[in-house]
Amino acid sequence: MKVRVLGCSGGLGGAPNRTTSFLVDHDILIDAGTGVGDLSLEELQSIRYVFLTHSHLDHIAALPIMIDTVGRRQDGPITVIALPETLEALKTHIFNWTIWPDFTQIPSAESPFMRYEPIRLGERMELDGRIITPLPANHVVPAVGYSVEGGEGAWAFSGDTTRCPELWARLNQIDKLKAVVVETAFPDEEDHIARASKHYSPAMLAEDLALLQGKPQLFITHLKPGFAVRTMTQVERVAKIHNPRILEAGQVFDL
Repeated sequence: MKVRVLGCSGGLGGAPNRTTSFLVDHDILIDAGTGVGDLSLEELQSIRYVFLTHSHLDHIAALPIMIDTVGRRQDGPITVIALPETLEALKTHIFNWTIWPDFTQIPSAESPFMRYEPIRLGERMELDGRIITPLPANHVVPAVGYSVEGGEGAWAFSGDTTRCPELWARLNQIDKLKAVVVETAFPDEEDHIARASKHYSPAMLAEDLALLQGKPQLFITHLKPGFAVRTMTQVERVAKIHNPRILEAGQVFDL
């Protein structure tokens, strides 16, 4: 099993800056930010499942256009999997015929381009031997992270979150956890913004990292363009024991 980073930036601004999305093997997306736009048409046609962490635009931006692009080329609907609150937000605010067509009704309700499937915190879903499980998160809207378990190990993604001891307790229970991708959106000088928007700053991340057992590789994502170097320097200082690395688009995890 492979997890490929399509986008991992907290914003736009140049080729490296694509917002959050990960491709698991060839057929599963975790989030559908602007990084999805770099996939070829053939790669887009292979996607069968989209797991969303939450409803914010940087994590769903490519989803409506992707469905429109490949829906008529598929032999069945793409399944969008998320918390019930996230699915309700998509129905109400995106696929509502005002912002975008409702592809659960096109070309017909009996044979749509897209279908919704709710998932609950902690509910394991197995897809051809790959186990994907929603993890706790603490954000301004209902949100989760995800773990992905394969034959040789596990990978985990925090999604958007601020301090969340429950997340780290759950990570400590995952066998063969090889890598943890965790957001740190704002530098410590903007801690007030991080707290108001429920994101990590380096200082807050350091407090939660004290809860992490074992030594999975730590990768930092969702860095804001223009502040990435400053934020990452602060993370490296407070989390040195974990040898944190910056996540990069194109990076591949083998599990």
